Amino acid sequence: MPPTPLPPGLLESLQKSLPDGSFIQDPATCLSYAYDNSRRQALPQAVALVDRHEQVVSIVRACHQHRVALTARGRGTNTTGATVPIAGGVVISFERMTRILRIAPEDRIAVVEPGVLNADLQAAIAPSGFFWPPDPTSAPYCSIGGNLACNAGGPRAVKYGATRDNVLGLRAVSGDGREFRCGGTTTKGATGYDLTRLLIGSEGTLALITEATLKLTPQAEALATLRAEFSDVSAAAAAVARIMAQAVTPCALEFLDVACLDLARQREPEVLPNDTGALLMIEVDGQAATLEHAVKAVSKAAAGKGLLRLQVASDRGEAAQLWRVRKALSPALRDLSPHKINEDVVVPVSQVPALLAASRELASRFRFPIVTFGHAGNGNLHVNLLPRNTAELARAEDCLASLFATVIELGGTLSGEHGIGLSKRDFMPQAVDPNALHLMQALKQSFDPHGILNPGKLLP
Repeated sequence: MPPTPLPPGLLESLQKSLPDGSFIQDPATCLSYAYDNSRRQALPQAVALVDRHEQVVSIVRACHQHRVALTARGRGTNTTGATVPIAGGVVISFERMTRILRIAPEDRIAVVEPGVLNADLQAAIAPSGFFWPPDPTSAPYCSIGGNLACNAGGPRAVKYGATRDNVLGLRAVSGDGREFRCGGTTTKGATGYDLTRLLIGSEGTLALITEATLKLTPQAEALATLRAEFSDVSAAAAAVARIMAQAVTPCALEFLDVACLDLARQREPEVLPNDTGALLMIEVDGQAATLEHAVKAVSKAAAGKGLLRLQVASDRGEAAQLWRVRKALSPALRDLSPHKINEDVVVPVSQVPALLAASRELASRFRFPIVTFGHAGNGNLHVNLLPRNTAELARAEDCLASLFATVIELGGTLSGEHGIGLSKRDFMPQAVDPNALHLMQALKQSFDPHGILNPGKLLP
């Protein structure tokens, strides 16, 4: 059944706002914008391919006037259904807004449009000796706009912070078509409410971002890679707590449980000894003169009951070899389950052992594999439910509810970097104080009076 046609007045406004070839109504072409990496799908009535701020303003005002849903989209890498247009309406795609407007090493900033790919930005600023800290796995094909929408992180967040910690200012358009700037180009500011941090992580429900001023960080002079192998998960989790309790902050602290290692060994048997029951991948960076001290401090913290082996890479080639086990994991997960459910929950670092114990108990109770890995240094673990057939898939929903309840009991929260979208929306009342949730809903009403921006997402 074809989607309901757009109101004639809106259709005329949208066509006038965009050049030829930038407004799509053909259902077959619109289908490319109907889904994201969550495997959910809903067909929009039209797609607008914008390439400048003024077009965004015109489109938002027209959709507001006609009360038609408007869903922003970057490259569709989101795993929670946040960019699926479940209310139909118009998808506004930022894939053509790919200009890097300014790189200013002296101010440590870059000003970019939302369609710039994360990896393209990194390549553009690298010659200046800087990087932008958010480094999600999807960096080669995810956009800065998407990073802003869900407060993306990655391994480096343990030391350098996630997206919200690395943005200074935004240009945006609210749901009723008001264009505004917030923040600026300075790293300090105490002028009114911090709308910049509010918009980051709001998943396109409050305003559409058309420009971002990003805070750049100098590249470290030297980097060391370590791999710590443990007899079991409990020993590795205890080492995480020790590492994060001492003065040297690693720039990456990645954890893999025994289920991850078994999968990796099935794909590449020689990648790791069979007695390894859990693994930490650790990186430290800094000045070359102080790196040896940092490596010793982290190594001392990692040492303890259950440590089997600790290797420090001597060069980049050896570092790549140490990372092989992690790189073998993702294809192994796809081999095991086409229905993989990847949840990026967060708990206090001290509660990582309890979360790992809970994930093992859930796997036993619901009778399908669960593998856990991720950014242990800030308690952000990816708990992967791997139902292999329809019967196991039917049990996954109750398993997910039990997982979220456990995370909240441990003082954690539903998402560290993937966002809420559709998949976790109904759990928000468990995770957020009722009065805080009411204030969030009031903010939504203030920014988007007719509720046209990404309706049905994030808020229950």
